[in-house]
Amino acid sequence: MRHYEIVFLVHPDQSEQVPAMLERYRSLIEASSGHIHREEDWGRRQLAFPIQKVVKAHYCLLNIECDKATLDEIVGAFRFNDAVLRHMVLARDEAVTEPSPMARSEEERDRDRSRDRDEKSADGAAAPAKPADKEPAAEKPAEAPAAEAKADEAAAAVKAADADASGDEAPAAASESDKTPA
Repeated sequence: MRHYEIVFLVHPDQSEQVPAMLERYRSLIEASSGHIHREEDWGRRQLAFPIQKVVKAHYCLLNIECDKATLDEIVGAFRFNDAVLRHMVLARDEAVTEPSPMARSEEERDRDRSRDRDEKSADGAAAPAKPADKEPAAEKPAEAPAAEAKADEAAAAVKAADADASGDEAPAAASESDKTPA
């Protein structure tokens, strides 16, 4: 038998049917000598995007060990049950029994976040800054004014050429006075 992780979303109007649905799926799995390693009811949660014009759904997670025929029967039950908005089945290499991040308490999540921040700050302090990263940044500003000056000279040359072609010398003199330092 193989291990699977199943997550399914139930329409929020059918939330009261979730315990009965879980019991039905549990009986299907155990009737075929399968095992449920983890069963979590995550409750109503906000969806990332609307599904069938619904913005909230009741989430459930099952980690099971069963054969392919039983899994096909469960997936068929999901498909023909209008209350199930979406389902996802993942094949796993081994049974997962520890609580999922969604089921862990807020205190545990906060503790893990602070530990992660501490590790990142320790990694950031230990890593020296690379001098090679700073050199190209210092060169770029020096190159930019030179490029702007060349562009201004080219624009002045074009204006002068236009003035020469028209026979007017006044615009050429005015073009040099139009230059403003950046």
